[in-house]
Amino acid sequence: MLKEFKTFALRGNVVDLAVGVIIGAAFGKIVESVVGDVFMPVIGAVTGGLDFSNYYVPLSSTVQAGLPYAEAKKAGAVLGYGSFVTVAINFLIVAFVLFLVIRAMNRLAAKPAETPKEVPADVQLLAEIRDILAREEGGARAPAGPGSVPR
Repeated sequence: MLKEFKTFALRGNVVDLAVGVIIGAAFGKIVESVVGDVFMPVIGAVTGGLDFSNYYVPLSSTVQAGLPYAEAKKAGAVLGYGSFVTVAINFLIVAFVLFLVIRAMNRLAAKPAETPKEVPADVQLLAEIRDILAREEGGARAPAGPGSVPR
């Protein structure tokens, strides 16, 4: 059982997945910082100083209007749609950046040059025999079809 686990754990796909998860977590933190520290302040400045993180709808009568979101959550039930807007923008940015990265990687990936398919020796020999027979019969049959070797 230990041998099977070792084989499973050291498989290329598992290691690649682990590396991807670690890089994805780090990338997520970077994007979260970009959204929170770069994009949202710009959006706030464009919209007149709106701070999406403090937008909520009180669901309880114990929540006073105008409280910051963190304090309103402590006071009672609130629907924090501002946080959702921030997370949705975060997701869109992550998806767009991943699209750009994958698109760039696909363009950089070296496409293997198509090499002409080499005709196997036995097929080439059979084609030569067919051509000789066709010449002996007076050219009644011309070489054609798959496997034909042009001369």
